[in-house]
Amino acid sequence: MSKAILVTFIRHGGSQMRRGALLLSRVLQDNTHITSVRQCSPANRRSFSSRFDPDGSGRPATWDTFGIWDNRIDEPIQLPPSIKYGKLIPQINLSRVGCSTQLGKRKENEDRFNFARLTNDVLYFAVYDGHGGAAAADYCDRFMAKYIKDFLSQENDMEKALSRAFLEIDKAFARHAHLSVDASLLNCGTTATVALLRDGIELVVASVGDSRALLCRKGKPFKLTIDHTPERKEEKQRIKDCGGFVAWNSLGQPHVNGRLAMTRSIGDLDLKSMGVIAEPETKRVKLHHADDGFLVLTTDGINFIVNSQEICDIINQCHDPLEAAQVLTEQALQFGAEDNSTAIVVPFGAWGKHKNSEVCFSFSRGFASSGRWA
Repeated sequence: MSKAILVTFIRHGGSQMRRGALLLSRVLQDNTHITSVRQCSPANRRSFSSRFDPDGSGRPATWDTFGIWDNRIDEPIQLPPSIKYGKLIPQINLSRVGCSTQLGKRKENEDRFNFARLTNDVLYFAVYDGHGGAAAADYCDRFMAKYIKDFLSQENDMEKALSRAFLEIDKAFARHAHLSVDASLLNCGTTATVALLRDGIELVVASVGDSRALLCRKGKPFKLTIDHTPERKEEKQRIKDCGGFVAWNSLGQPHVNGRLAMTRSIGDLDLKSMGVIAEPETKRVKLHHADDGFLVLTTDGINFIVNSQEICDIINQCHDPLEAAQVLTEQALQFGAEDNSTAIVVPFGAWGKHKNSEVCFSFSRGFASSGRWA
């Protein structure tokens, strides 16, 4: 970065921008000494080592050294977004995203998950939980990213682009099912929980069904989705207004027309006229990398048996996101989950910052409860 850019950055930014710029300038100035230190005396080398390797790990000093965030994942900052928003924003590296899926006690794993870079500044993360077969989940897994990318090219608002993509892919799957010789496609469907992250700071989540998105902020769960079940008054009313009905099974769980445990989904074409819709609910959040540890997307094989705080605690005990996703899905199985369990864990700036050494889990609790955990 040139001195002129730094001066402009400092003059015209707010206090956070000026602080960030000064710190960035300090790091850049420090980095100019790296080549010359090799020619220093042993005493100077020891001084350099204590300055740039404060924890003796052999790794260079991270932003946490300068009080910005506790960057345990050692990611570089994104300079253009940092200038744009006036705060230092880490680069989210897709290679560090953790994902895991477990079959459970089902004959087939109907869960699907995906993540990708859609554009230079937008990342995509998604989980799909199929029911009545995997066809609808497979269809979303194959085509959802394409629909979102197409709509993002026309619409800058990520919430609107996601809503349009959900509705359009539902129509496309209906056309595909009606043209197929496989009649079972008319009765299958899927949940869909999709997150878009722009510039490493603007997070938008869209969801239908009961797969969830959760942000861990200061070690506490911040829910980004609400399950679409017939227990919700407004959802139940829509079903009734469209001529459908809600019936309870032997476990006391409500189902649309006695068949479907959710009121919104992609697919389930036989229930579309009964008020089951594909329009998602959306949530927009601005990330605070000093406080936000990770985003986790989960299917109901996990949600049914592990509550939101437990999800945060389990993941916070893990070394990296890959281990976290694996441990979370395995923990759900150990707690008695029978359904397929899938998780995607996306690390943010405060990854590893909010570990709780007092966390413990009880294996003696009831495994199969009649209600869902919070």
